Amino acid sequence: MAKQLLADAVQVLVPATSGNLGPGFDCLGLAYDMYDQIEVKVVPGPTTVTVTGQGAGEVPLDENHLVLRALRHTLDSVGVAQPNLDLSCWNRIPHGRGLGSSAAAVVAGIMAARRLLSDPNEIPLEQVLALATEFEGHPDNAAPAIYGGATVSWLEGGNPQAVRIPMQGSVSPVLLVPSNSLATKAARAVLPDQVPFADAVFNVGRVALLLQALNGHSEHLLAATEDKLHQPYRAAVMPESAAVVAALRELGIPAVISGAGPTVLAFFTDYDYLRGFEPPLRSDDNESSSFGKALENSGINLDEWRILRLRVDEIGARTYPKLP
Repeated sequence: MAKQLLADAVQVLVPATSGNLGPGFDCLGLAYDMYDQIEVKVVPGPTTVTVTGQGAGEVPLDENHLVLRALRHTLDSVGVAQPNLDLSCWNRIPHGRGLGSSAAAVVAGIMAARRLLSDPNEIPLEQVLALATEFEGHPDNAAPAIYGGATVSWLEGGNPQAVRIPMQGSVSPVLLVPSNSLATKAARAVLPDQVPFADAVFNVGRVALLLQALNGHSEHLLAATEDKLHQPYRAAVMPESAAVVAALRELGIPAVISGAGPTVLAFFTDYDYLRGFEPPLRSDDNESSSFGKALENSGINLDEWRILRLRVDEIGARTYPKLP
C-alpha cells in the first residue's frame, strides 16, 4: 500500500549558488541570498505549472518541468502515490549563467516532496543530496543549495558527501552577470579528457589555500582563486567573461568564472574597500562606482553586465507550510 502525504501545501526557498570557486572544479560551492521560490499544492486535478520571473516562457509547463520531475522522482523513491499538483514558481536566479538555476529547481522539488511527507525525516538531507546529484551529475551546486554557506563535496563509494567550509572575516561576493547565457553542456564540451600533471598539482595546492583564505586569511584570496583545470579552456566560449576576470585580477581583485559561466564572481574584502574598489550599491549604477570606473578604464564595457552585491546564504534550502 502506497504511503500517504501529510501536508497539502508547502513553500520552498532555494538559494543561488556558484560552483568551482576557481580551482575547486566540481567540488567547491557557495550559496547566495538570491532565491527561487516555489509553492506546491495538492489538488483534485489536473496538475498545473506556472512560472514567473526568470525562465518564464522558456521552461516547460507540464510534467517535464524540472521541479516537478524532481518532486515526483522523490515521492517514487519512498513509495508515495503521486498526487495531482498545482506548482507555482517565482524565479529570481538567472538561467544559463552559472548560478545554479537547475540545481535550485531540483533541490526545490526534492525539498517540497520531503515536506509533504508525513515524516520529512524519512528523507534526510544526505538523501536530498544524493537525489539531487542523480539529476545534476555532480554535487558542487546542490550541496550549497541544500546546506548553505560554502561547501566542499565529493563522491565516496559512488555516494555524494558534503561538508560546510568555515568562513571567517570580511569576504563579500559580487556577481557580474552578463546579458547572454551559456549552456553548461557547451562549457563542458571544451574541457580536455586529460590535463598536465603539473596543472593538477597546481590546483590541489590552490584549493587547499582557498580553504584557508575563506577561513580568515583573505589576504591569500587572489592566489587561492587561480585555476588551470577549466577556466583557460573555457575562455574561448566566453571571451567577454574571461576578459572581465583578467581585468579584475589585474586590479588585484580575486575573480573567477561562476560555475560553468558566463557569470563572473569577484570576492571583495575590507582591503579592497580601503583601496577604493567599492562596487555599486545598485545594479543599475555601475558607472558611478569606483569599481565600475576601474573596469571601464581597463577596457570593459559594463552596458551588458548586471552587477549584484550579495551576501552569503548561511541556511540553504528551507521549507514552510502554506502561508496565509
